[in-house]
Amino acid sequence: MKIALMDSGIGLLAATAAVRRLRPDADLVLSLDPDGMPWGPRTPEDLTERALAVAEAAAAHRPDALIVGCNTATVHALTALRARLEPALPVIGTVPAIKPAAAGGGPLAIWATPATTGSTYQRDLIENFADGVKVTEVPCPGLAESVERADETAIDAAVAAAAAFTPDDVTTVVLGCTHYELVAERIRAAVQRPGHPPLALYGSAGAVAAQALRRLGEQAAPAAPASGTLTVLLSGREAGALPGPALTYAEGRLLQPLAPARTAQ
Repeated sequence: MKIALMDSGIGLLAATAAVRRLRPDADLVLSLDPDGMPWGPRTPEDLTERALAVAEAAAAHRPDALIVGCNTATVHALTALRARLEPALPVIGTVPAIKPAAAGGGPLAIWATPATTGSTYQRDLIENFADGVKVTEVPCPGLAESVERADETAIDAAVAAAAAFTPDDVTTVVLGCTHYELVAERIRAAVQRPGHPPLALYGSAGAVAAQALRRLGEQAAPAAPASGTLTVLLSGREAGALPGPALTYAEGRLLQPLAPARTAQ
């Protein structure tokens, strides 16, 4: 089994690590776009064009499924990606975990990029799955970019700024950008209020990985041999390893034991 994941940068690591834990025997193809990132400030049309190019680079390696490991790309490009690649290649988008988070009753905050915050897509999710729950949309300018660079100082500043806009009574935070899952515990520490119950954090990585297996009719097999290979594509160019900042995060380090990639047949 071969599963590809795509994103502008290393935000896809959270879903990749989730796939790795569920199926350590799966071959992985990671398609990133360092030449075009960040995608967030781009127009929807430009972002879609970049996303299609990154997806097609991954598709050339003949994966069995493609995960769009980016909330913003899912918002703007999922329809185009599916039109281009399905049914031959199942495409799985990344949706903010608003539905399970709202089931706890809230109040909840949704941390997302400025491009996703306030979008019709996110507002529809809130209306459909969080009706009657107090929801605060919190834009997080610069946080994804700081995580991408593994810039500790900038990460701390961006997290602190978003925490300041998060109401004190929030019990749950939805991580509406895949990059944020890489610094989830920093977010928890910044938002947790003294004397309040433990803050609940909801990311999408586990659900996306499980959905990819369901689309393929496969089962989780976490005890399978760690025999999967790793292919890394940077704006379509095959690279020998993950970008350096990826290894700052536990999710990136988890991928290191994977065998070197085999040449696509």
